[in-house]
This record gives sequence, C-alpha cells and structure tokens, in this order.
Amino acid sequence: MKIIIPVAGVGKRLRPHTHSLPKPLLAVAGKPVLAHILDQVVGLNPDEVVFIVGYRGDEIRRWVAENYSFPSRFVRQDKLLGLGYALNLGLDEVDAGPVLVILGDTIVDCDLDAMTAAGEYVLGLRAVDDPTRFGIAEVADGVVVKLEEKPADPKSNLALIGLYYFAELSGLKSALEELVRSGATTRGEIQLTDALEIMIRRGTEFRTYEVAGWYDCGKKETMLETNAQLLAKLPPPQPIDGCVLIPPVFIADDANVTGSVIGPNVSISSGSTIEHSVIRNAIIGNRSTIANMVLADSLIGNDVSLRGTQHVLNIGDHSVLQTS
Repeated sequence: MKIIIPVAGVGKRLRPHTHSLPKPLLAVAGKPVLAHILDQVVGLNPDEVVFIVGYRGDEIRRWVAENYSFPSRFVRQDKLLGLGYALNLGLDEVDAGPVLVILGDTIVDCDLDAMTAAGEYVLGLRAVDDPTRFGIAEVADGVVVKLEEKPADPKSNLALIGLYYFAELSGLKSALEELVRSGATTRGEIQLTDALEIMIRRGTEFRTYEVAGWYDCGKKETMLETNAQLLAKLPPPQPIDGCVLIPPVFIADDANVTGSVIGPNVSISSGSTIEHSVIRNAIIGNRSTIANMVLADSLIGNDVSLRGTQHVLNIGDHSVLQTS
C-alpha cells in the first residue's frame, strides 16, 4: 500500500507560528502534528509515503528523513488550488493502488488496518455539530449515496475527515483529471469531494468508516482543544519536587520545571524552562523560557523568552516579552 499525505498549505490561521514553521510541524500534546499521523502510518508498513509539499516543504522533507525510515517521495505543489488539485499531482507519481490518503493537518484516532479492510473504496467519517463547514456524506446502509462540499442545507451531519482509501485508482484519476481539465471549482478550489461525487455517479460504491476521534489543528483555539483531548489519553506525569502538576500534562524529559503550577491541559516541549509560573491550557514550544508568569489559553513558539505577569498570548518563535 502507498500513502499520500498533502502538506502544502501555508497555515494562515496559525500565524505567527507558521511564519517560521510549516503547520504540520507545530507541536501538540508533546510532538508535531505530522508525528501523530505518521506514527499510525508506520504500523501499515507502507511501500511508500508520498508527501505533497509546498510552503516550507524542505523543512518537512528534512524532518521526515530524520525521524522515519519508510520509503518516501516529495511532490512539489506550487499552486494552492484545492485538495483535488493537490491529489491530482500526487497521483501522477503513483501507478496503481491500493492507496490511502490522509490529510496532514488533522489528527485521526482510527484503526487504519480496519478502515482499509472495510471495503475496496472507503471514506472516513465523523458526526459533527456544524455540517455546513465540511464535505458531507449522505449514507444509506453503510454506503455513501451523495457527497456535497460545505452544503448550505445539509442532509446529514457525517463529515469527511480527511481519510480516504482506494483499492484501485483509475476512477479517481479520471475524475480528478476531468475537474482539473475543465477548471470546475467549488468555493474557488478544485475539490476532492467533487471528484468523489463524480465517482459515485459513475457507479463506484464507497463504504463508510466512522472514526473514533478527529482532532482539528487549523487555528489557535482548535489546537488548544486538540492538545487537551490528546493529553487526556496520556498517563499522569511524574511528580516534580516543588511543583504542582494538574493532569493532563505533558512535560518533555529534558524540560526543566521549578516552583510552578502546571495544568491542566499543558504540554511543555523539549529544552524548555519554566520557573515560578502558573500555566494552564497552553502549548509551550521547544527551548522556550517562562519565568514569573501566569499564563493561560496560549500558544508559545520555539526559543521564546517570557518574563512578567498574567497574559493570554499567541507568541511565535524567537520572541521576547518582559514586563515589570
């Protein structure tokens, strides 16, 4: 099996953090978003993983090479024209199926072996509160009968969550090529959802697989929500003398925490130092220093120095903030 992972996006909603780091390499619950995805992929023993890269793609290439040993290939996407356009580029590098497509900006709690065994063509789904924000599937007896991208009047609350399995590729390639050739777009982009709907109209039967969890990492608020949900799955942290730790909390082995109250819902990354501070609901990047702070509901990047009082912050890499 081959895996295709699109990771070309700029991540505008996560600026300033994505000014200095591609969105898939931002940390949540102790490791990069992409690590949460690839740690599951490794269990499939893939023949090859194809990454569709764009913005800061060389950093993704280096990071993958440093942390994983599976065969990998990187396809450059210069025009951000939608997921359908990106996947069409990736499929040019893949001769035949089976192929599993996983989006590189969301984390899915899913048994991938079971998902790929659910049928020849399978779509990962999850019930959502606001179906107007997603590609939505209408389902009958476990089979998708219709797909629509961000419908104004949704007939279902089952959302496509960025997980797609294809035992064979000719139908998908044909549908995507038709959309790209015609320039047909939905909301200004060439949508994978539209290609899948073409396949359904041509007779492809997509089975459904409802995932156990789906965690968005698209903006600050959802990053913090995802951090909290994933931390809740971890074992309690080891006690630290002179500190109060309120689970769920992740503290990297080489982080230094003294005289502080940490948690709940806090992850502290490698090489960071926390002194005499109170921190809750926050993600702290690598090699950052926080001293004499009361910090909540915050994303802190790498190599940041914060010294002061109470704040809610969204601070990118290499920043310094000090108040008296």
